[in-house]
Amino acid sequence: MRRPLAYRNGSAGAAPVVSLPADATLAAGLSPMGRRADDGPVAVATADGYLLRDGVATTMRDSVAEEVPVALTYNGVSHAVMMATPADLEAFALGFSLSEGILRHPDELHDIEVTKAPQGLVVYLTISARRFAALRERRRSLAGRTGCGLCGVDSLDQAVRPVPPLHRSRALATAAITRALADLPRWQALNRVTRSLHAAVFADADGAIVMAAEDVGRHNALDKLIGALALAKREPGEGFVVITSRCSFEMVQKAATAGVPLLVAISAPTALAVTTAQSANMTLVALARPDSMQVYSHPEFIDGAGLPPRLDATAAQDSRILTSS
Repeated sequence: MRRPLAYRNGSAGAAPVVSLPADATLAAGLSPMGRRADDGPVAVATADGYLLRDGVATTMRDSVAEEVPVALTYNGVSHAVMMATPADLEAFALGFSLSEGILRHPDELHDIEVTKAPQGLVVYLTISARRFAALRERRRSLAGRTGCGLCGVDSLDQAVRPVPPLHRSRALATAAITRALADLPRWQALNRVTRSLHAAVFADADGAIVMAAEDVGRHNALDKLIGALALAKREPGEGFVVITSRCSFEMVQKAATAGVPLLVAISAPTALAVTTAQSANMTLVALARPDSMQVYSHPEFIDGAGLPPRLDATAAQDSRILTSS
């Protein structure tokens, strides 16, 4: 299915992808982040089985998340195959292209088309000649699994590519983070049904969630969100991102590449995630709950928590700062 891009030639095209809370959008198993066309893939299926409880077996029918191979093809050349939830694939493809450094700006994507294939789905992207030449130079081919974001890179340099430091001047209040965390479950429409999807949400500076993405893969959910922000012409620096998964270094890498100044994770970070956030001038908050959170890098950009002015990389690895609203 071919759609005009909202940013094509700098003019208004299709309506940007915009999320709504779960209680306002979930219908017929569709993603809350932008309705599929009638002939598009459905993100939720049903599975029959048996429920065992107190030694008694009864038949059941459950809602389960769809997971299909999604191939990304640039200018006719296949580049990546990822296992993903088959919804919001235009946003996913654009977000992946931006977070992986294939594109530096959304305007470098000229066209996009999602088509069905016998074993899955194919997203055809037409990008600028300059960016395609750079992509071919990288000679990168990856085959990803649900929990894998680095499969197939052909050098260590590609795996841990440097991220330019973010230019920041604005601090965010702890109250904004706690507000977003408290409202997060309401935006997980598909996970409410399937109990198996990751989410990534974008909140404004006041902590109001304005956009959400869900996928079986945590990297995919973040890429969908990054792509949706680009489609909506929304600057990531205007707010922050919350993810429902653990925070591995590639989540920090993707977010920093997209220009996200503050990344909040529900689960714990890895050591490399902490050092990457520190070097990228990103504030990393993890093990986040509405009543507590742990700040691992650049606490100087969080107001109202009594934090010290700075936390260096060594201290970030060796200590955890507990804050509350």
